[in-house]
Amino acid sequence: MTLKIFNFPNSIISRYLLKSLVVFFLGIFFIIGLIVFGNQFVLTVQESVEHGIPIQELMPIVGFNMLRDLPIILSLSIFLSIIISISQFYKNSEAVVMNSFGMGDKSFIHLIQPVVVFLFLLVFALTIYAVPWAKQQKSFAEDETVNASEFSFISEGRFESFKNGEIVFYASESSQIDEAGEQNMEEIFIYVSNETAPIVVLASEAIKYTDSDNESIYLRLKDGVRYEGLPGDKNVNILDFDRYDLEIVSGEVQKSLSNFSEIEEKTSIDLLMEGGNLANAEIQWRLSQPISILILSFIGVLLAKTSPRTGKGVNLLFGIIIFMLYNNGLLVAKNSIESGQLNPFVGLWSIHILFILFIIIFYQFRQGKFSSFIAKISPL
Repeated sequence: MTLKIFNFPNSIISRYLLKSLVVFFLGIFFIIGLIVFGNQFVLTVQESVEHGIPIQELMPIVGFNMLRDLPIILSLSIFLSIIISISQFYKNSEAVVMNSFGMGDKSFIHLIQPVVVFLFLLVFALTIYAVPWAKQQKSFAEDETVNASEFSFISEGRFESFKNGEIVFYASESSQIDEAGEQNMEEIFIYVSNETAPIVVLASEAIKYTDSDNESIYLRLKDGVRYEGLPGDKNVNILDFDRYDLEIVSGEVQKSLSNFSEIEEKTSIDLLMEGGNLANAEIQWRLSQPISILILSFIGVLLAKTSPRTGKGVNLLFGIIIFMLYNNGLLVAKNSIESGQLNPFVGLWSIHILFILFIIIFYQFRQGKFSSFIAKISPL
């Protein structure tokens, strides 16, 4: 026996609504995608110019970023398109006629099922399979293109900062990173902020390398001078050195970034078998994105109900605020699980439950049954 939820309606009204919904969805998706993906392309071009990496080598990374961001863009697009398309029915008084025939919010929810269910399955496939694969391929692509992160490549003739601005570095000449992961530089200037006295280091040569034991990134300076204190101070320590190692990126930071990156790149089956806070947070996040489409579709239908005298865009504004609260709530819960502050059994499910309760209360309020609903759930 076919479940009722999959008995999609096929009538003039349903086709008219679905056509309107798809048109608005494609338009909103195009606009949001153009903004997000266009911004990523501009940043990639800027990164290519700054680091001297050919743009064609960075384009695969842009593609993987697009695939990574696709689920959230699809969720926002369908949510806003539901609000706009159904609002048009109310603005044109078509929904008033439908309500007179007994077709209310439940009917609208039933009519938009084909699009919502299709996007639910699409986002589910993306978050469970495609997005982790895209993140993994992006990591491989970054390694092949000199991994253009702020720690991996030092450009010549530019001041660069490390450790949240504690270290400022300058090299007049800089080579590409070799196969061993090392980078040679000449004519070095380094400024290190210190609680007691600032430190200035001048050196003729330097090599950037990664320590295999603690994974920290160091600068190995050669034939230089180290000044502790400012010129004119009474106590200025001057040290000539043949070799001096300076840590610019802590191994703990590297390991932390690596752990989060590896978790996001793992398959969903591996996450389920691994367990732990990071794996639980990531698998719940992946499942939450398709679930949020179902919940947001209900909220969109309720928010779309308006009158011709209502200000234009008011319900759309409320929709954007709710979407931001929903997704930020999921992110906060995800971070809380990762840090061990939130029990994984409560986890992101608590955010979904809160919004389901919001739907129930909002629906009862719109139907004028809020007081009777409160009386039913109140203790005797």
